[in-house]
Amino acid sequence: MLSILTISMIIMFISMIVMFLASILSKKTIKDREKSSPFECGFDPKSSSRLPFSLRFFLITIIFLIFDVEIALILPIILIIKFSNLLMWTTTSIIFIWILLMGLYHEWNQGMLDWSN
Repeated sequence: MLSILTISMIIMFISMIVMFLASILSKKTIKDREKSSPFECGFDPKSSSRLPFSLRFFLITIIFLIFDVEIALILPIILIIKFSNLLMWTTTSIIFIWILLMGLYHEWNQGMLDWSN
């Protein structure tokens, strides 16, 4: 028991030394205006390099990922029909597809699927 405690203390001590050295050695000592700017070609930027983030694009991406995961979950349901109880398979599939349809209805009701804006 004492050896495990000793080894743990040594590992923690070595980890703290490595973290301390990494924080000391990683600091930049010289601040350069040109290297801090977003364009390192020597010219001053004419406008901000940060573009406003489109929340609409983010929501469309999330919806695409959700539908992608849904397809990955539906495919095994089709393949497992041969090896499972038909009543249990039907019940599980109907519940799963009902949950997906309710999510689709919610997205449609919230206006996330309106592509015209």
